[in-house]
Amino acid sequence: MAVVQYPSVAAPAQPRVSVCIANFNGERMLADCIESVLEQDSSGAIEIIIHDDASTDGSIALLRGRYPQVELLASDANVGFCISNNRMVEYARGEYVLLLNNDAALFPGAIATLLAAAREQSKPAILTLPQYDWETGALVDRGCLLDPFYNPVPNFDPLRRDVAYVIGACLWLPRSLWHELGGFPDWIESIGEDLYLCCLARLRLGSVQAIDGSGYRHRQGASFGGNRVDAGRLVSTYRRRFLSERNKTALMIVLTPSVVFLPLLLVHMLLLALEGVVLSLFRRDAHIWTSIYWPALAFPLRDAKRLAERRRFVQSSRGVDAMAYFRPMRWFPRKLGLLCRHGVPTIN
Repeated sequence: MAVVQYPSVAAPAQPRVSVCIANFNGERMLADCIESVLEQDSSGAIEIIIHDDASTDGSIALLRGRYPQVELLASDANVGFCISNNRMVEYARGEYVLLLNNDAALFPGAIATLLAAAREQSKPAILTLPQYDWETGALVDRGCLLDPFYNPVPNFDPLRRDVAYVIGACLWLPRSLWHELGGFPDWIESIGEDLYLCCLARLRLGSVQAIDGSGYRHRQGASFGGNRVDAGRLVSTYRRRFLSERNKTALMIVLTPSVVFLPLLLVHMLLLALEGVVLSLFRRDAHIWTSIYWPALAFPLRDAKRLAERRRFVQSSRGVDAMAYFRPMRWFPRKLGLLCRHGVPTIN
């Protein structure tokens, strides 16, 4: 898998912040994203790095023709979100890294707000800003808490800064912390890589915080499909649902401290199987079971050895006790709340 580098003609000599944007067929969204970065206060010396993941649209032509100030890494093969970001951070030179989705755009003052907050941290921290829906402007979250089964619970409390995790659409951290944590695991592919990084940081005495003062707009689900509410109904895709359930199960095994992970995992697997059967019958769609739930349930059994090895490695470097790790978690199942509010999800 070769990567062609197109260096910027106007890259700062000593960037303070590296904005990393993973792109695949995002031609229609890239301009909004890039312009929002270019409009930031540049006194902190910002470099923009874009990894194009073998796009088949006009993304590369747009970037090379309109944005010569962008550092472009063009892959000749589609490698996925995790490897794309790993490559960009390896290439980055800034003290801080901001992972920014190609379907997101920063509000004015976003990078200055994050930089100021980063300087105040007494320990390494992953930061984010309030997320707003692109179309409605409604607040989506101020970072997220988690339920016991690693489902995200949006935080709306403006007084709460410490959260369980922040989504990768706008994720800021020191580049040194990224390397210490090892970046995104390649096997995750996509969906849950941000959850892994944030929970690992919290296990190792890091901090995960949502910062006020600015924000970002996000076209939720535009780059991967699903993950949105249409006309009051929750809509997702087969691929997103499979990756979400598989990766949450794996991360529960790897990250949950103490022996509490065993009963949680057992309950999770039973509930996941029940959910798959009921949803398949309700939708009269056997493909839901065969393409989402059965592969997700089989994964921890098929990859038990590798997950056990990863768990031993992660838990051996743990710097907090179980109580501290579970503090930003909520015990009411998130899926039950979504079911009551939006009904049975639609999967396309």
